[in-house]
Amino acid sequence: MAARRLGGGAGVALLVLGAVACSSTGGSGPGPAASSSAAVGSSGAASALEQQFEQVVSRVLPSVVQISTSQGSGSGVVYDTRGDIVTNAHVVGTASTLQVGLASGGKPVAATVVGVFAPDDLAVIRVRAEAGSLHPASFARSASVRAGEIVLAMGNPLGLTGTVTDGIVSATGRTVSEGQGSSAVLISAIQTSAPINPGNSGGALVSLAGQVIGIPTLAAADPQLGGSAAGIGFAIPSDTITSIAGQLIATGKVTNSGRASLGITAQTVADAGGQPAGVGIISVMTGGAAARAGITAGDIITDLAGQPTASVAALQSVLAAHKPGDRVQARVERNGNESTVQVTLGSLTS
Repeated sequence: MAARRLGGGAGVALLVLGAVACSSTGGSGPGPAASSSAAVGSSGAASALEQQFEQVVSRVLPSVVQISTSQGSGSGVVYDTRGDIVTNAHVVGTASTLQVGLASGGKPVAATVVGVFAPDDLAVIRVRAEAGSLHPASFARSASVRAGEIVLAMGNPLGLTGTVTDGIVSATGRTVSEGQGSSAVLISAIQTSAPINPGNSGGALVSLAGQVIGIPTLAAADPQLGGSAAGIGFAIPSDTITSIAGQLIATGKVTNSGRASLGITAQTVADAGGQPAGVGIISVMTGGAAARAGITAGDIITDLAGQPTASVAALQSVLAAHKPGDRVQARVERNGNESTVQVTLGSLTS
């Protein structure tokens, strides 16, 4: 799945059908009174849903901030009253200075980086703000999110602060490589039809219960048109957010990511025709999974767990499908000779 980093009708129809059914009075067909009742029911259902949207926006939008760096801008979500804000790692980038525009208004405030975990494209920054100016969001359990739920995406697309779009959860459990030079591979990502545009990155994907279920991060790229594919966006699930953010806030590092690792630094190697042909090992972490399996610097991994690994991105996608402790086989080339070794995967840390 190609992706580009960025940042309701069904629900109304169900409510309208319920209103129509309850207002039916029997007979061979609806008479004038039944038609009038259906129209009133339809209007009432739409009004109720509209009010629910307004309540959710009023509740959550104060928790969404705008983040500006010398490299660009994005969004963030207030995590706690101490001033911690969770966002995407690619929004923070390598910036040494960050400015945060709070929903309460006023001049932007300076922020410092608490910690970054690039594999999940997550970061936590911190601001020093006056008491009462920060409104932490409520985070739901994303494990309970289901396809078809109505959601709202809140952020600052194209610099338009406090923008809200709507859609549904299109699917859950997606594994998506960010591409564009990024090493991040999103695991268990939430796919949504809510429009996501540049500047939405790091914002909030919100349920109608007013809880954050994810952070919008990617829009799928259309290979034919060369732009973003309409109605296909991806968000990091809230279960991942709370786990990683909690560790970054506590220690500035991640020691329990739940992600599998080989414990290597590597680069893609090419064949005689210039095509990707494997993952060349640059160095091996002492005590890591690769080292324990006898893999050394200079080796080339061409297959892991039965999946070809012609590039580093391909290897990362395979690892994303596994957990620490999984035992898999790796096909390794060394000095022109090929062998298969068994590897017990380790845990990816920062």
